[in-house]
Formats: sequence, C-alpha cells, structure tokens
Amino acid sequence: MIKNGHGDGYEDWVRDFEAERERRAALGDPGWERGAPLPAEIVRSLQKFQVGEDGDGSALIGKADRAGDAAYSRAIRLFVAEEQNHARLLALLLAAGGAGTLPGHWSDAAFVRLRRLLGLRVELLVLMVAEVVALRYYRAVRDGAADPLVSEVAGRILADEERHVPFHCLRLAEGLAGLPRPARRAVTGGWRVLLLGAAVVVAADHGPALRALGVSRRSFVRETFRSSAAMARAMADGPAAGPVRTPAGV
Repeated sequence: MIKNGHGDGYEDWVRDFEAERERRAALGDPGWERGAPLPAEIVRSLQKFQVGEDGDGSALIGKADRAGDAAYSRAIRLFVAEEQNHARLLALLLAAGGAGTLPGHWSDAAFVRLRRLLGLRVELLVLMVAEVVALRYYRAVRDGAADPLVSEVAGRILADEERHVPFHCLRLAEGLAGLPRPARRAVTGGWRVLLLGAAVVVAADHGPALRALGVSRRSFVRETFRSSAAMARAMADGPAAGPVRTPAGV
C-alpha cells in the first residue's frame, strides 16, 4: 500500500476501506450489555452527532459517479458505509444508556443544504469541515468519558475519521490542482474560515458536554482550527497522502 502519491489511483483506498470492513466484522460490536450511564448533557450531544452521521450519502455518491472514476466511486460508497456504521454505533450506545435518537437537527440540515449547493469539490470542502470538527469531538469523548463503553465507541469512530481526512484531502488536492496557487490558497483559506465558524457553533451548542469531558469551548475551537493548517496545505499544495492513519493528536 502506498503512503504518498497516487500509485494505482483510488484502488489503494478501495483496498484500505475493504480491509477495514473485514477487520471491523472480525472484531464485532462492543459489549452493549454492559450499559452506559450517560449524563444528560452527553446524551444530548451524542444525539446531535448521531443525526449528522446518519444519511444515505446519495448526493455524494451521485457526484462521485459523475466524476467518471470507478475506483473513486467504489471508495466513496465504502466511506458512506463507514459513516452509516458510526450512526448505528451511536444509536446503540444511546440505547445502552437508556436514550433514543433524534429525528433531525438544524445543524445537520444546514450542513446538508450547503454541501448540495454545487459540485463535488464544494460537497467535499463542506464535508471536510464536519470531518475535522468530528476529529476533535470524538477525541474529547474518547479521552474524557468516564464510561469505558463510551470511550470505546468514540475511539472506533475516531480511528475511522482519521482515515477519512487524508482520503478527502487527496481528492480535493486533485480537484484544485488546475487552479493557480493563489486561487488554491484562497479556496483553502476560505475553507478554514468556514471551519472556524463551524467550530464556534459546535462549541457553543455542545458546551455543557465538552465541559463534562474536560474540554473548554475555547480550547475546542482553538485546537480544531489549528489542526486544519496541515490539511489546508495538503489540499492546496499536494500531493496528498495515500491510505495512512492520521496521528490521534492531530
């Protein structure tokens, strides 16, 4: 498996996603029977993130199909399946804590509308905002939750998100490659501004949960924004990484 460059295009990513699917099947689910005593603020926070993970990905899949790369289309379908598995894990975790899921949430609806405005590049740029916010959020849950089942579920989702970010960075680097460097820098600079705004909104909306997890609103925003600098460089300058796990601290 390559670690940088394009290699066999997205065939490497297809193999990476398929290997992860097999590993996940062999590992099986966490022990839901243990239960999970969830504080009310954590329940409300997880419910909102569960809505964000839940979706059929049809718009993204359609745009990937129209891009004309069969391997990329296959990789996107496998990516969507992983996101749907996150929604399933969170729903089962909430059930283990005696809570249900939400039918929807305004923040998810806003992201979906924004993502569907234009083509694949815009969809991925907006999706990357959610992915980078999710990296910091699930790390906070993994490291700050008092219950081992909550930490395990968050850790599983975080490991997937750490693989998703370089996957999307690669495609965005390819999509922006035809623009002059100043234009690429302008696009990724605008993306970081959008990310900063999203991090502020999430920190405000999930403040009580973050506080219970030992993370202040300010540090959540600061660390989320700081982590985006390397991603913006990968998208603007390339070449982006091939299948490789992002360090958990990033």
